[in-house]
Amino acid sequence: MKKRFELRSGLQGETLVRKSRPRQHPATEQIRIAPDINVVKIGGHGAIDYGREVMHPLCEEIGELSKKQKLLVVTGGGGRVRHIMDIGMDLGMPTGVLAELSAKISEQNAIMVSILLAKYNGSRIHTGDLLELPMLLKLGILPVIHGTPPYGLYEHPSRSDAIPPHRTDTGAFLIAEVLGARNCIIGKNVDGLYTEDPRKNPDAELIRDITVDELLAMDLDDMVLEPMVLSLLKDAVHIREVRIINCHTRGNIDKAIHGKNVGTIIRAD
Repeated sequence: MKKRFELRSGLQGETLVRKSRPRQHPATEQIRIAPDINVVKIGGHGAIDYGREVMHPLCEEIGELSKKQKLLVVTGGGGRVRHIMDIGMDLGMPTGVLAELSAKISEQNAIMVSILLAKYNGSRIHTGDLLELPMLLKLGILPVIHGTPPYGLYEHPSRSDAIPPHRTDTGAFLIAEVLGARNCIIGKNVDGLYTEDPRKNPDAELIRDITVDELLAMDLDDMVLEPMVLSLLKDAVHIREVRIINCHTRGNIDKAIHGKNVGTIIRAD
């Protein structure tokens, strides 16, 4: 029997799934590609769907802020995603197909937002352009990218719900993590994370600061943030907190960038 050929490396002969595999470089720091960038997610449902009344002043605020701060704007999908997923589920589409369909809509929103930001050098970029961000920022570009993670047809299936678990909040978080960003800020149409939907229950309590474990222990029926973000936050290397703000309130993005809690902070631990 021929001896198997092995390339000499620290993982030579490893299956990569063995639990007891010794970690070769436990102290090695991962490179932060863009440590000064602030990832700001603008929800489709939370902002873009409101149209001119919300988006024109919001884009003006972001544009002016981009003259002083390094920003990456991430767009959500909004109502049109809900519509296409409702049709897709009714037709029996697999979860991966629903993910493909919903991605097209957040891409459309990225195009529209980049045009609204054109006078501030707003430019729509693609997932493959993320490694070009250091150069784009030095050129004065204000990058805008859609938030749907590129799982596409490979999206995680689910027995209990066909809705893709990795959506645009998750995409914004993953972008911030791989870039080693300074901040991950999620813009919504409410003041932060509440114990219940404040539009349905005016007495719902605003949660200002909470850890992932504390939030999971509350077992909330509804959250303003995608649950998948909580799972990812616990294991993240660079992004150890997520800030949820009301992006309809002028000045909140700037305050969040400078460390002020103007909504909710969810911490890894």
